[in-house]
Amino acid sequence: MISMKELAQHCGVSVATVSKALNDQSDIGESTKIRVKQAAEKLGYFPNAAARSLKTNRSYNIGVLFVDEANSGLTHEYFAAVLEGFKVEAEKQGYDITFINGQIGKKKVSYYEHCKYRNVDGVVIACVKFDNPEVVELLNGDIPVVTIDHINENCSSVLSDNVKGIESLMEYVYEKGHRKIAYIHGQASTTVTKARLTSFYRFLESRELSVPDDYVLEADYLDVSQAMACTSELLDRKDPPTCILYPDDTALIGGLNEIRRRDLRVPDDISIAGYDGSRLSQILNPRLTTIRQDTSAIGMQAAKKLISTIDKPKTTFTEQIIVEGELITGESVGNANIS
Repeated sequence: MISMKELAQHCGVSVATVSKALNDQSDIGESTKIRVKQAAEKLGYFPNAAARSLKTNRSYNIGVLFVDEANSGLTHEYFAAVLEGFKVEAEKQGYDITFINGQIGKKKVSYYEHCKYRNVDGVVIACVKFDNPEVVELLNGDIPVVTIDHINENCSSVLSDNVKGIESLMEYVYEKGHRKIAYIHGQASTTVTKARLTSFYRFLESRELSVPDDYVLEADYLDVSQAMACTSELLDRKDPPTCILYPDDTALIGGLNEIRRRDLRVPDDISIAGYDGSRLSQILNPRLTTIRQDTSAIGMQAAKKLISTIDKPKTTFTEQIIVEGELITGESVGNANIS
């Protein structure tokens, strides 16, 4: 591997010019940039990370804080796909990824301390308890942060369009003739659930529909057993719903198991719908009606926003970026049986 000095000698320019060309600075000609970059690729030149860090006061390293309450880790299909989109965009812009945790070796540290230790330029936060004091410390610190699926006044956030997602799902269910619609939602304290619940009730209001309070139940995201118990409670009612919405496609499996345990058929006897648009949702029989979230776009937008905040802190707005999903009609919602 050649040095920057040797690359400069090969191109017949100064070391400073090589540095400017490789960093796309505007005070040198485009033809010089192209010539230097082509030579660097041909000769196998790679900038030394430590030297670059000293020169730019950057580590080109982004922290990822991801603490999944369901303990599914990177097998969590939704967030794993979001983080893959984030990783692809960050690496395209020359950044490496470091996962943030609460330990350095055997020593217990806060998330903020770990970020400082790793010298990250910024952090993306996803799937955590945002009222955790260590998360609050990080959000209130001096490290640029972008959150995913959570709104915080101190930083930008990227969110799936949960309001429109539930609205689209409810519109489809309504057009199928359903009026007795139950909703098993995720943890009520989360930004995601608050948006979805508000959209659910707004739709009912717009159609002058009312559902009993005990048609709306809570089950943790991805928790199959809780969703199964809630489904059992709904089906035991004297006047059970004709359609049940679930917090996500995985939790829905618990509901489907309970429905089948009672020898009921989907969608002939009861309709069900999920959320997320997981691969599993389209393998199940019947194929699920669900909202497919654009995980790749969510991750990409989070990376772009965070890197912009790192690169241009004085001119980058703090904002909420909303990414639309897509209704997948599937086969799990049939025409309402209102006889």
